[in-house]
Amino acid sequence: MAIQGLLVSPGFLFRIERDPSGVAANSTYRVSDLDLASRLSFFLWSSIPDETLLEAAKEGRLSNPEVLQEQVGRMLDDSRSKALVTSFARQWLYLRNVALRVPNTRIYTDFDDELRQAFQQETELFFESMLREDRPVTDMLDADYTFVNQRLAEHYGIPDIYGSHFRRVTLTDENRRGLLGQGSFLLVTSRANRTAPVLRGKWVLENLLGTPPPPPPPNVPALNEKTGEIGNMTMRQRTEAHRANPVCASCHIRMDPIGFALENFDGVGRFRTTERGTAIDVSGELPDGTRFNGPVELRKALLKRQEQLAQTVTEKLFTYALGREVEAYDMPAVRTILREAAPGGYRWSSLISGVIGSVPFQMRRSQP
Repeated sequence: MAIQGLLVSPGFLFRIERDPSGVAANSTYRVSDLDLASRLSFFLWSSIPDETLLEAAKEGRLSNPEVLQEQVGRMLDDSRSKALVTSFARQWLYLRNVALRVPNTRIYTDFDDELRQAFQQETELFFESMLREDRPVTDMLDADYTFVNQRLAEHYGIPDIYGSHFRRVTLTDENRRGLLGQGSFLLVTSRANRTAPVLRGKWVLENLLGTPPPPPPPNVPALNEKTGEIGNMTMRQRTEAHRANPVCASCHIRMDPIGFALENFDGVGRFRTTERGTAIDVSGELPDGTRFNGPVELRKALLKRQEQLAQTVTEKLFTYALGREVEAYDMPAVRTILREAAPGGYRWSSLISGVIGSVPFQMRRSQP
């Protein structure tokens, strides 16, 4: 019974930071070095601090900015920082949903679990390379390489790749560059039997531009999937017919045009130029009116918004590190991080170090 009680106790199940004695109610204070070590370790490693980090905390040295940055560098170099891939990236990029998508194999006849696993591994290896090589966050959209095995290479039309092991390859097809050309993203933003421009546009707005659309109003009808005239329409034509409903138009006018630019990719990420025998119209525009045609031009339009992309990534890192949403009072810290990271091109190490050195990460408000 004692062991059972221990295993279900809040102190065992949760990380608890207790207010020190003498702190006024509802006031802010700097967390202790031990609490800082815990925050740091769970952020970068998703695990408890190691002996080196604990020693620095016990000696009261971790709050020294130079010592803290030294520890951050050491921890990012450690293999345990792969937790940023298996935890943060899976949350941010919806990689956890890859296993939940079940494409209709009567339509996508060559899809199987081997390809599903390859989609996820590609993106995880890609993201890990971004961290290890300390690349600018914009390379997530524009890198000229990816990771494939034979199964995935055949799916993408990349020749001369043999065997089940993954290796880094240079991309010659500009449509495949970056996240927007990867099977994991294209799969999780599709339905079982078709693409979903709405989901793809929403994903870009939410996860790259940081401007998520509002939730749909109640009682909005689903996209008409009936056979007949509607069933013979292209995905764009059906979506535009749905958007004709004034109740739907206000949100869809922001999401759909982004998703249309990615219609060259089918529901499992294969490249195509026609749908139902009709040439696919991949023209679109961003909410500010910037026009583009197809995935390459969409990517270039997004790359002109480097600071906006970096801000979105920074806010996602804050949410992951603090276990809560970013609030208005956090924005001065976000702006400081962006200002300091800009000269280096918004590299991952700058954003991560900036989050760790920020007031929201190092301070806490006491209980009222």
